[in-house]
Amino acid sequence: MKIGFCYDLRDDYLKMGYSEEETAEFDRPDTIEAIESELMKLGFEVERIGNIRSLTEKLVKGCRWDIVFNICEGMYGAGREAQVPALLDAWRIPYVFSGPLVMALTLDKSMSKMVIKNAGINTPEHFVVYEPADIKRINMPFPLFAKPLAEGTGKGIDAGSVITGKKGLRETCLSLFTKFNQPVLVEEYLSGREFTAGIIGTGKNACCIGVIEVILKDNAEQKVYSYINKEECEERVIYQPAPLGDVIKCEELALQAWNSIRCEDGGRVDIRYDIQGTPNFLEINPLAGLHPEHSDLPILAKLNGISYSELIRMIMDSALQKLKTSPPQNGINAVPLEAGGTGLSGLADIRSDRKHTGARADRHNDKMAGLL
Repeated sequence: MKIGFCYDLRDDYLKMGYSEEETAEFDRPDTIEAIESELMKLGFEVERIGNIRSLTEKLVKGCRWDIVFNICEGMYGAGREAQVPALLDAWRIPYVFSGPLVMALTLDKSMSKMVIKNAGINTPEHFVVYEPADIKRINMPFPLFAKPLAEGTGKGIDAGSVITGKKGLRETCLSLFTKFNQPVLVEEYLSGREFTAGIIGTGKNACCIGVIEVILKDNAEQKVYSYINKEECEERVIYQPAPLGDVIKCEELALQAWNSIRCEDGGRVDIRYDIQGTPNFLEINPLAGLHPEHSDLPILAKLNGISYSELIRMIMDSALQKLKTSPPQNGINAVPLEAGGTGLSGLADIRSDRKHTGARADRHNDKMAGLL
């Protein structure tokens, strides 16, 4: 089976004059090499496509693939993450990860929070500042938290994102307007612990593969999982498997959020506790980073006993399962990978474990013991 591989290479954009922060969501060469290597190990023929411009040129020239592994973030517009899936839909070429509706919805943090809230899931109250005059209309108690409406990788988040008064609120919002040229999301600041949950699968096959707690070291920007903390996570952040009680609460919220928004194949749900210890939805990422050592999803998988190879295999199994249950496209009838303890059969095992709290507790205690 021939796989096309779509991605935005960070180095390409840096050479064009974009800054480190502007290109923060794009991928390093070693990420591309790692994913390509794992796909080839699974027996796929891989063709590197690159960004949406390269994809467009290849489509016009008549290039086709059985499926496309798409991790393109896009550069411009509120629907930038939706552009490649939409283009592939137009050409009826299947792809890995979520479709354009989900990609556009989740990039707009306010819209995704409204869907989440409508589903009955806890999420901080929020207000969108579309223009400076809106700032005075904010009527929520301090402290508040402000960030760009449609960014990822912690862009626009720093120690000043936690706001304690009206002066700071105005200064922060105006600064974000100037720097990112987009609306600002202002929400209640939650002072509790922060977690991220990894999800693999689609619909009824979706499964939480683990939950980790994000703990900031003393040298990190405090109170926030900021851009600089993420960029220098090896020096500033501790990731550790969450205690069992937190796992149970977080995975329930994460799966409900994942299926409410109808995400596909793999990604993350970010969660933070309020002062009472109640988990709240922060964000959902249907296009999670896949650097084997630096990105949250592979880190989470490894801490929960899932290797990088197994993670990529699970993602591909989910994508191919969708093809199996959908009408053939471009004459392709896909069959899921055989999986010895990973992939869809591995997900079934994980789901079964989730029904047996005792077995899960033993596995969790073993992992925690290994950290001590």
